Amino acid sequence: MGDWDALYATRTKNMRASEIRELLKLLDQPDIISFAGGIPDPALFPKEAIKEAYDAVLSKNADIALQYSVSEGYRPLREWLVQHMASLGVSCTIDNIVITTGSQQALDYLGKLFISPGDTVLTTWPTYLGALQAFNAYEPRYDRLNPEQGNMTPAAYRDSAKAAGGDVRLAYLTADFCNPTGETVSREGRSRLVELAHELNIPLIEDAAYRALRFDGDPVPTMLALDCEREGHIDRTRVVYSGSFSKTLTPGLRVGWVCAAQPVIAKLVLIKQAADLHSPTINQMAIHHVAERSFDKQVEKVRDSYRKRRDYMLDALARFMPAGVTWTKPEGGMFVWVTLPDGMDGAALLAKALQKARVAFVPGFAFYADGTGKNTIRLNFSLPNKEAIETGISRLGKLIAEEAI
Repeated sequence: MGDWDALYATRTKNMRASEIRELLKLLDQPDIISFAGGIPDPALFPKEAIKEAYDAVLSKNADIALQYSVSEGYRPLREWLVQHMASLGVSCTIDNIVITTGSQQALDYLGKLFISPGDTVLTTWPTYLGALQAFNAYEPRYDRLNPEQGNMTPAAYRDSAKAAGGDVRLAYLTADFCNPTGETVSREGRSRLVELAHELNIPLIEDAAYRALRFDGDPVPTMLALDCEREGHIDRTRVVYSGSFSKTLTPGLRVGWVCAAQPVIAKLVLIKQAADLHSPTINQMAIHHVAERSFDKQVEKVRDSYRKRRDYMLDALARFMPAGVTWTKPEGGMFVWVTLPDGMDGAALLAKALQKARVAFVPGFAFYADGTGKNTIRLNFSLPNKEAIETGISRLGKLIAEEAI
């Protein structure tokens, strides 16, 4: 066998298997209670509406649906998204929107667009594992954002990046019900981040995958809306908004979008032309058909279900977790973030949980750019039902108590 490792590009050294994608394989084992992947409940998918959408598309517009198309995306879907963004306080046109094959593709494209080897990416500790994987291919280093506690000064960020041999090139975070912690950044924190992006003259990527899944409390304006208010026009903003239909309608059709200043969209279109020409038109048309007719109703159904499961999990954690364990109390999204007693390792706990308790979760260190956070774990509540949550948290609490002795 040839030495393939010697032939790979240097950027491949940062490629790692996703902790989450590997754990998804456990779903095939029926006795495993999984709190691992951020998986929507398939029982909530609008299956009949999607079937009707494909039937309508193929009966009326098959030639368009099955043909090559423009890289920007299906125009009626982009027009619907213009109205959707307006409902979020963002005034834009279709020239400010490009359709991507899921929001994960958007993160890859944005990394390709902005990051050169040795440059610095600013992100929270912890942050979305998929973002780290997307950006790692472009060989950055990372520095830490602290939206609520206070960030470094722009000069300090620049000096730190320069000392490492590069520039500060972008900032990234999920502001609403963050994956993995479930926490939401305050309006004040968002405003500080927008100001920082302008002072550093860098893009601020707003990953809004969970934005629609608010159960409690008042909505906080998007960072893009705050930037539009600050600058007076979207084409003068620094925020790049990444949205997705995966958590509201269905993940399997892989439809996401980016809303940003027109020059950024124009560059992303060129990247898309070189990568895959365009996202599948038939999927975009089907998503548009469903969104136009029942988006709000579908979102409300998902919220109602996930709100109940969030409550089940928080109640079970309160009853079954031993002293020394703490957790977040998210107002929406799909995740609860658990901090274990000092010195307890989440990865080691997972190995024992799979063997002894038949419970799966994601160790927290995977979400840290520097590999810290070893005494943390992420729990998902969107997929397991009430009985599974009760049983799984009970088993996990017992195991943690035993390990803490």
